Amino acid sequence: MITDVRVPLEHRQPYSTAYDQMLEKVRYEGAYPTREKAAEAVRLVLSGLGRQLTGDERVELAACLPLEAARALTAQIPDPQPLTGWAFVKDLAARTGASQATTRWDTGVVIAAVAAHAGPELITRILHQLPTGYALLFGRAELTPAA
Repeated sequence: MITDVRVPLEHRQPYSTAYDQMLEKVRYEGAYPTREKAAEAVRLVLSGLGRQLTGDERVELAACLPLEAARALTAQIPDPQPLTGWAFVKDLAARTGASQATTRWDTGVVIAAVAAHAGPELITRILHQLPTGYALLFGRAELTPAA
C-alpha cells in the first residue's frame, strides 16, 4: 500500500458524501483494511495524476470529482514532460517507498474510481492527451494506430 505522512486527527476536515462514497468504493475494490488507507491511496494517486494532466481535461476532471479529490488533483503543478504510464507508476513508487506492484494496484483502483466519476468520453480525451501506457491503468486496451 502507498504510504505517506498523515494529517493529524485534529486537522482533518469532514468529508463530503460524494467523497465518502468514492473512498468506500476504493476501500472495497482495493481491499484496504481502513478508510484512511483508501484516502491515502486516493490522495497520492490523484496528486501524481495532477502532475501529468494539463488543459481543459484537467479542469473538467477536477469538476467531475468530489471537492476533496479535486483538491488533491489540482494542488500539483503539471510536469513539463508527462511520464508514460509505467514511468508514472514507478515515479509514485519511488516517491512513497512502496513496491511497484503495490503502487500499480493502488493506481488501478483509484483510477477506476476516478473513471466512474468522469465518464467514458472525458477519459478518452484524457488518454489522448497522455503518453502511452495510461489506457491499461484506466482499464482499457492500449490501441495504436494502424501503419
